[in-house]
Amino acid sequence: QVQLVESGGGLGQAGGSPRLSCAASGRTFSSYAMGWFRQAPGKEREFVAAIRWGGGSTYYADSVKGRFTISRDNAKNTVYLQMNSLKPEDTALYYCAADRTTTISSMAYDYDYWGQGTQVTVSS
Repeated sequence: QVQLVESGGGLGQAGGSPRLSCAASGRTFSSYAMGWFRQAPGKEREFVAAIRWGGGSTYYADSVKGRFTISRDNAKNTVYLQMNSLKPEDTALYYCAADRTTTISSMAYDYDYWGQGTQVTVSS
């Protein structure tokens, strides 16, 4: 069992660079692929970024590629999402998710554990 707790969200301005964190419990964290998803009001949950268990492979949605960076620190059981050049359309509830397989995926149904989410609101 893995429990995930996100933090780092809040209200910011366009162009800002907040960093989201996701703290995971469980001794097998380092063997899980991790992902970030987001859901804006009235929209479906969408993939943002994913990272393989060893951190060597990452995958991004086109909408955030070049602006967001996913990373992980397995010693701290934490995955991060560095968000740069924020845009108002990045406003959403951001979720951290864990996948028990070692293959990174952009599909929500591949993830086994989810956090409660942290809200990111970007003003223009």
